[in-house]
Amino acid sequence: MSRISLLLIIGMAIVTVGSSTIVNAQTNAEIRLVLQITVDGLRGDLLNRYQAGFGKDGFRYLLKQGTVYTNAQYQHANTETIVGHTTLATGTFPSQHGMIGNVWFDREAKELAYNIEDADAPLLPTRDEAIKGEQVDPAQKLARTQGRSPRVILVPTFSDGLAAYYGGRSKIFGVSGKDRSAVAMAGQTGKAFWFSTDTGDFVTSSYYYDAYPEWVSDWNAQRRAEKYGGTKWELAADISTYLLGAQDDRPYEVDLKGYGRVFPHPFGGVDDKLLYTRIVVSPAGDRLLLDFSKTLVTNEKLGQDAIPDYLSISFSGVDAVNHFFGPSSLENEEVIRQLDRTLADLLKFIDKTVGLKHTLIVLAADHGMADMPEYMTELGYAAGRLDPDGIAAIANKTGNSFGIDEVVRFFFRPYLYLDEEKIAAANLDRTIIEQAVAAALTDSNGIALAVASSSLSAQQANPLVEQVRNNFHAARSGDIYVIQEPYWFLFDKGPIAVMHGSPWRYDTHVPIIFAGPGVDAQTVHRLVHPVDVAPTIAAFMGMTPPAAAQGSQLVEVLQ
Repeated sequence: MSRISLLLIIGMAIVTVGSSTIVNAQTNAEIRLVLQITVDGLRGDLLNRYQAGFGKDGFRYLLKQGTVYTNAQYQHANTETIVGHTTLATGTFPSQHGMIGNVWFDREAKELAYNIEDADAPLLPTRDEAIKGEQVDPAQKLARTQGRSPRVILVPTFSDGLAAYYGGRSKIFGVSGKDRSAVAMAGQTGKAFWFSTDTGDFVTSSYYYDAYPEWVSDWNAQRRAEKYGGTKWELAADISTYLLGAQDDRPYEVDLKGYGRVFPHPFGGVDDKLLYTRIVVSPAGDRLLLDFSKTLVTNEKLGQDAIPDYLSISFSGVDAVNHFFGPSSLENEEVIRQLDRTLADLLKFIDKTVGLKHTLIVLAADHGMADMPEYMTELGYAAGRLDPDGIAAIANKTGNSFGIDEVVRFFFRPYLYLDEEKIAAANLDRTIIEQAVAAALTDSNGIALAVASSSLSAQQANPLVEQVRNNFHAARSGDIYVIQEPYWFLFDKGPIAVMHGSPWRYDTHVPIIFAGPGVDAQTVHRLVHPVDVAPTIAAFMGMTPPAAAQGSQLVEVLQ
């Protein structure tokens, strides 16, 4: 019997990399819990930037004990929350999984739709009294229903594959401060819970349960979020110890209706409609998520038997803080410092209840974040803010030249949707109109490139076009994809200081870290991609990759 045959019989995997053969022990028998941590909006350079302020048991533990990828870049153009989370979950591009943006135009209903809305899966109520929150998430404001489900995700996630592999015996959960983050990671077969800025409770929908488990009702009954009423978000250390201590008061940061631009930031009273939103825009939301996650692990008995379970925790605080204060603010530094302590608490708890020796930890982010155009202008870089109405006006002016009045049906970044009926009524070739509008937009100030969907099938060497192609789904994507110049702000008017969502490297660059039994402590600088995460988890567990996965196995994790 050959050496390779013997290794296969005793349960070893053979991985070939170039001319080298790596022997990889199947570790799935050791793993009782796959813990996938996603930090919303954690740009790839921020862990290095703030490392001096970390303790030894949070981010620093993962950076020292895990396989750390420093050059992980998303390959799709629209770097938004649902797009990144679903890419991490499925190992494929938006062109396949279908989640092309937080919002898209529903051509059948002829109106904008929020990504995971589902009228057939209404929210389960947690309180008898009326909701009292005030929604500031621009994407959520466009939702036509409060119902939520993963039905619109078109391909299986890793967690779906785990459920199938173990005959439905794995317990699968996704939790987050955002509904779309929890739902995407839990897949079609898991359970999802998310924080409600209406009530301060963790909620779910009828897709997952007919009624809340008793432990969830008990947690919500304690009204833990209300305890922040009347308190403030304050710095945890002396301001002189912060790298960005001098950047606490910048005039272009956004004051969230009394939250202020400088520390301390008052959350408001218990009756303030923005209390729970301000909690999310601080470390407090992440701490509440941790507390809920601990309660989940304990009551659902995750990781307590030989059948591996899956828990996705998506922390939303960094992204929320970035949107109002920017990633080069003192608030950004503080929220990441505090998340470091929250992670240390999480890892200590997992070690006590499951054992880190039985846990595969995967940490990544769904996207990065741009610095604010005003900040970049202060530093000498020319940038500005684009008016979405102005972009639509340019497109309509081009349509007028063809005799079409208001050719734009909708523009919600990054996609511009043309009025197909008007183009057809004018007996014009839609492709010609698309490309004429794209050319006019590309020539406009602040726009790097506008790409007509009809041109995506052509072979082009432009890497930006390839990213747009990876983002394109025929039934959901718009007719023209608009890419702003680097550091230019492109979003609707509203209480948002800065936005992600571009194909530029500050938005595509994220950390990827694997840690657990059999994973070497090493830093890897080669180019990798978040589509590689799900296939690598599957390989580590001895499973087939998710059905539509297009990423590669990260061999450094498996060797």
